[in-house]
Amino acid sequence: HSLTILNMKNLKREIYLKKIRPYYGKQLIKILTGQRRVGKSFILKQISNEIAELNKNANIIFIDKEKFEFDEIQDYSHLINYVKAKSKKTDNYLFIDEVQEIKGFEKALRSLLSDGNYDIYCTGSNSSIFSSELATFLSGRQIEIKIHSLSFVEFAEFHNLPQNEETLNTYIKYGGLPYLINLPKEDEIIFDYLDNILSTILFRDVIKRNKIRDTAFFDNLVRFIADNTGSLVSASQISDYLKSQKQTKSVSVIINYLSYLENAYIISKVKRKDIQGKKIFEVGEKYYFEDLGLRNVAYAYKAEDINKIIENLVYNHLIISGYKVFTGKFGNKEIDFVAQKNNEIIYIQVAYLLSSKKVIDREFGNLNEIKDHYPKYVISTDQFPIMSSYKGIKHIKLIDFLKK
Repeated sequence: HSLTILNMKNLKREIYLKKIRPYYGKQLIKILTGQRRVGKSFILKQISNEIAELNKNANIIFIDKEKFEFDEIQDYSHLINYVKAKSKKTDNYLFIDEVQEIKGFEKALRSLLSDGNYDIYCTGSNSSIFSSELATFLSGRQIEIKIHSLSFVEFAEFHNLPQNEETLNTYIKYGGLPYLINLPKEDEIIFDYLDNILSTILFRDVIKRNKIRDTAFFDNLVRFIADNTGSLVSASQISDYLKSQKQTKSVSVIINYLSYLENAYIISKVKRKDIQGKKIFEVGEKYYFEDLGLRNVAYAYKAEDINKIIENLVYNHLIISGYKVFTGKFGNKEIDFVAQKNNEIIYIQVAYLLSSKKVIDREFGNLNEIKDHYPKYVISTDQFPIMSSYKGIKHIKLIDFLKK
């Protein structure tokens, strides 16, 4: 166990460190956001270690709100007093893990930033705090970097496994929470751990924070979203489904509950875009889980769910790769993903296997309807490309897509 922890020190999540390094020493608050347990603390520690190596005079002040020793830092005035007591005349680097646990933290951050004597880094697990209140309060003096669960390539690297189909199947089943590196690869142990993590996140970051009383209903909602991963759903549909289960909740309550899950980075909402008219639909969106392992404990992992699970996987990979993602509608055809980055667009259809002419015609045919010049891809787990290209539409193996 201690050996594995030791090995983790050598594992750098370069994909994020590369984004953060240009801001070392800059008068901006660097905020790493994301779901709990995706490794924000680990990256924060790596940043502090790098800075200590780069600047031998660095005075590192590290506050970890998950640890009991920092319990007395309850609000912004405690935070300022603590930091001032630990400060030197120059070269102060302040790191705060789970900063949203400190009441009014944004007042302290603004005050310390205006002193000009602190380079500030934080992590946080609630997007509503960072997108609205903090943004208003700091007015452009912060940079947010979203941290995700391990990508497939990172998963293979962390677990010291080859990037092959067997590793991919393990990743699809267990997801990419970094701590799994410390556990034996046994379903019972891993799913037990994931179940505990999901319950903890739901309780701390959703139920408790938003004072949800009807927890049985809320658990049902999470299960519904997990079962309907990648399906077009609306709050009114969910309300109708729950009525059939003898539970009633208004559409507005369901919308609120879904937004709480989004704010805790457990799920992502993907809006639907009309490819012809370019408009974004207000109703009917898809939801995907930040971590596949948590999705697989929210709704018990079954082999027949593989289609929706790999669609979730492709979505996560696009987001990690920096794309803004929509689900597409073209006439009466549905396009799984319309992904945009730097004014470039790619269209993607996802299928588990291109097992029949009917499936091939549907997946390639839907994309073929779109007459613009942007790249179009069909992604599947087929071991051999069915065709390298069909009317300019490329077929890619899932594992090759995830290595890009």
